[in-house]
Amino acid sequence: MKKALITGISGQDGSYLAEYLLDIGYQVYGLVRREPQTMRWADSYRHRIEYLYGDMRDSTSLEVAFTKAWPDEVYNLAGQVFVPTSWECPAETFDINAGGLARLLRIVERRKPDTRLYQASSSEMYGNADGPCSEQTAFSPASPYGTSKLAAHELIRVYRGRGLYAVGGILFNHESPRRGPEMVTRKITLAAARWANGDKTKLKLGNLQSRRDWGFAGDYVKAMHAMLQQVKPKDYVIGTGKSYSVADFLTQVFTELNGFNGKKNISQFIEEYVEVAPDLLRPNEIYQLRADATLAQKEFGWRPTVDFPQLVRMMLEADIKALHSRGQP
Repeated sequence: MKKALITGISGQDGSYLAEYLLDIGYQVYGLVRREPQTMRWADSYRHRIEYLYGDMRDSTSLEVAFTKAWPDEVYNLAGQVFVPTSWECPAETFDINAGGLARLLRIVERRKPDTRLYQASSSEMYGNADGPCSEQTAFSPASPYGTSKLAAHELIRVYRGRGLYAVGGILFNHESPRRGPEMVTRKITLAAARWANGDKTKLKLGNLQSRRDWGFAGDYVKAMHAMLQQVKPKDYVIGTGKSYSVADFLTQVFTELNGFNGKKNISQFIEEYVEVAPDLLRPNEIYQLRADATLAQKEFGWRPTVDFPQLVRMMLEADIKALHSRGQP
């Protein structure tokens, strides 16, 4: 039985990856900083995971966790993932995102160099790229977060040159009902669930024309696993190849709510329920991101199974159901 250690197991990607690996017969260890009681979606499989305590900023705790797990595969999904926070805390962002990986790589190299390591790289490394982004597209990050991810991505390349099996998955935006509430897609579906229940509080958002390549996280974790099964380690871009604006996301929510109580059009809907807040406009805004995942499609047959309307519907239905389960009308 293969053994996998997942850092960041309590997050969206970690939870979907843990489920997938358990389903295909892995023994799964999860690195956590505290008791994983908030992982409500883990109720059905929590007892099948061995949780190990550790902090990406603490080499000793990472080494103890690694030694206990003695993994065949490490999936480094832990990180400071919120771009606005990276502007407020750039040093902490680098210490976790780049420093944490450096500590892990050092442990793998010294203790068990046959371990295969997956690093969660990010489309934010591209910045405002012109057109779809492939593995050959030049990086030009526009935030401390994107720069920290690029530093980590370069570490993967360096250690791969030293003989480690290490890969960077350059994943474009991937969402789900488990997405953090601070992320724009989840902010929208949480607000929409309240709107559908009579709440008329306006949602504050930043640039509505910013475009992203949004896919389903449950699809993307399968690509993470596939990358570590290839004969030679290689970095791969993962995304749908289609981009949508924040306004498009709102439009799809409007459609799923069946025109939302007779509103004449999406413009009326946005005017009544959304406020563009200047303080939410990002410094160095990235206006367009779109993936070219041709290499992953060709080399291990990865393709998304959930399209944009299905993704929005899934998230909205989950948040409406959760609202009702808390006893609200």
